[in-house]
Amino acid sequence: MGCRTWGQNMELKLVEYFADEFNKQLGNGVDIRNSPKAMAKLKKQVKRTKEILSANMMAPISVESLYDDRDFRSTITREKFEELCEDIWEKALVPLKEVLKHSGLNTDDLYAVELIGGATRVPKLQAKLQEFLGRKELDKHLDADEAIVLGASLHAANLSDGIKLNRKLGMIDGSTYGFVFELGGIGFLKDENTRQLIVPRMKKLPSKMFRSVVHDKDFEVSLSYESRDLTPPGASSLVFAQYDISGLTETSDKYSSRNLSSPIKANLHFSLSRSGIFSLDRAEAVIEITEWVEIPRKNLTVDNSTSASASANNTEADARDHNDKLETNNGSSNLSDSSANESNTVDLGTEKKLKKRTFRVALKVIEKTTGPGMPISKESFAEAKRKLEALDKKDAERRRTAELKNNLEGYIYSTKDKLGSEEFEKVSSEQQRQSFMEKLNEDGSSYKELFVYRYDELTARPAASEHARKYLTELQQVIREAEKLKNWLSNKEAEQEKTSGFSKPAFTSSEVYGKVLDLQDKVASVNRIPKPKPKVEKPDKVETESVGDKADSTSGETSSKDQTTSNSDNVADEKANAESQGHDEL
Repeated sequence: MGCRTWGQNMELKLVEYFADEFNKQLGNGVDIRNSPKAMAKLKKQVKRTKEILSANMMAPISVESLYDDRDFRSTITREKFEELCEDIWEKALVPLKEVLKHSGLNTDDLYAVELIGGATRVPKLQAKLQEFLGRKELDKHLDADEAIVLGASLHAANLSDGIKLNRKLGMIDGSTYGFVFELGGIGFLKDENTRQLIVPRMKKLPSKMFRSVVHDKDFEVSLSYESRDLTPPGASSLVFAQYDISGLTETSDKYSSRNLSSPIKANLHFSLSRSGIFSLDRAEAVIEITEWVEIPRKNLTVDNSTSASASANNTEADARDHNDKLETNNGSSNLSDSSANESNTVDLGTEKKLKKRTFRVALKVIEKTTGPGMPISKESFAEAKRKLEALDKKDAERRRTAELKNNLEGYIYSTKDKLGSEEFEKVSSEQQRQSFMEKLNEDGSSYKELFVYRYDELTARPAASEHARKYLTELQQVIREAEKLKNWLSNKEAEQEKTSGFSKPAFTSSEVYGKVLDLQDKVASVNRIPKPKPKVEKPDKVETESVGDKADSTSGETSSKDQTTSNSDNVADEKANAESQGHDEL
């Protein structure tokens, strides 16, 4: 048995007791019950105090800055605690008495009573249970807290489609409350026939059921709890759901002129979910009609009709005589079976028979519940969804801000460590590093804008130069191969001019295409040289200056080579054009 609810009630008793005591200490007419923050602090400490009382005769309570920067300290004895909760001890036995009553058992039939829930550790509660059950000891084989959590988790996994257990857990649960339905509207009188118990207490979950109501007008259905003594905490009324059933009047008017074999009735389909929620799912009108229907008679042959009209008193001798006649005339009756059937078939027309037909018409079910049990409207649902989305957005922004702050803090610490390294001493002076350190202490962002790119260039610049040299080397090799192809083609063309058309050609087109393709492969290999990874983006001003310096140095280095390389560059351009044209033709 579990005692979680009673444990909360015990804590509330202590909260009220200590709230009154603190109000007396203040003495200025202030009630801390009006301060949710103070009450939350007090309730948190009260839970710990209750746990201490389970093992000790006295327990302290201490809450710092409970209200208006005032601390609260006090003590309570177990005797005083049991006095405050006097009404709870008898109420805690009610569930056990109800279980025994509905199961038809008595205390002597119980093999074991396992305690589950933190409140079962309270000595006074254990004493009351022992007294009621007539036992010296209660069973405590399970962890009082873990058993509830583990059981709920396994039950949830058992119901879930997304979680697979090695084996299904067998569990039979019953409805905590009994439910009744009541009919109302035109033609209904308030009596025992309009109010019926449909779900008795402890009915197996889940379940489906239906009830038939003989009626021909639209009506109302209300669902309520069986007894006011057994209602959920906070329920202000026994009725928790109301429905309007419409469409029955229209259906009755439509079929009333037909030959009804029984009165029109409405079937109400209810369901009891795994969570113990009882609801009306759908309703339908059932109309049973008996009508005369024309159906074709069965086709009968002459022989069959003759035998059918023969008297039942024909003797066996008459049958033998008839067979003898058929045998003597066998030679003259050689007609085929098909022709005999066609000639002997007689159309007997149709006949009327009574036939029972059942029509089912879906009725409209409109929920009109008001009060605490009222379902949320579409507008309210959309508004709640918008609020949740706004809260999620704020949470995401807060997480993003915290992440950025953490990244900035880590960046500042790592940068401070790097300022003392030899690499940074090469690209900055002592005065610059001191200035950067001060800026880091301010916001940490100016450091990167000022000179972090210098540190990156220490490794990025050599890598870029190496890439350029490798590319130029490969390009020069391609240019040499292109020059060889040009000389070979010129020699072959000159040799072909001297060769007669009746002789073997000096070179073939396939040879030309083969050499061009080889050259194209070498050009492609140059383009496949991997590019260096992009580095940290530099400020525009610094980048412009560096590009200008590089351009000046490059122009200075190449000015002396312009005369020697211009011709070769032109040759390479011409060859590239020729190669691309040849490739397109191929």
